[in-house]
Amino acid sequence: FAHAHVELAQAVVRACRAAGAKRLLHMSALGADAQGPSEYLRSKGIGERAALAAEDLAVTVFQPSVIFGPEDSFLNLFAQLARFLPVLALPCPEARFQPVYVGDVAQAFVAALDAREAHGRRYTLCGSRQYTLRELVQTVCRITGRRRLVIGLGDRLSYLQTRLMELLPVKLMTRDNYYSMRVPSVCDGAFPFGIEPAAL
Repeated sequence: FAHAHVELAQAVVRACRAAGAKRLLHMSALGADAQGPSEYLRSKGIGERAALAAEDLAVTVFQPSVIFGPEDSFLNLFAQLARFLPVLALPCPEARFQPVYVGDVAQAFVAALDAREAHGRRYTLCGSRQYTLRELVQTVCRITGRRRLVIGLGDRLSYLQTRLMELLPVKLMTRDNYYSMRVPSVCDGAFPFGIEPAAL
């Protein structure tokens, strides 16, 4: 996280200066906070701060909720699991998300490029509807035509499951995900630049 979210952001600022670039669009995450409950959210918050601290650059920060699209690694993960598992046991089933379409995120980036009012600002990016994690997984099962039992785990079992999943070669879920999901990934206001976000 420190490398991808902080050091890389600092390197991009240096590269902008070296190349004489004056405009920087920075991808952060909804809930990014240097004092946040997870390393993911903390490192995103520190990286965001590093980008905005570059006063010689016109910086705009975007904070999307989970992004969905043809090759996303969020909804497609649950689609893959539903192919093989008859029962899906979910940690943090009531965690809230407002998934945003990748094309809408790209459109917001393009719209911000020449918008002087976007300089030095943060924009939250969310889709048209809020879901719990349980609702998202049920929606994925319905869309893919797989009838699966979706069981939500309580807080202690959620923590235990994420702890055990960290031991797997492929980390489907970690304790850092568990801590991140304690912060709702939802937006208060409308999508910026007059863009109408696509429904899931």
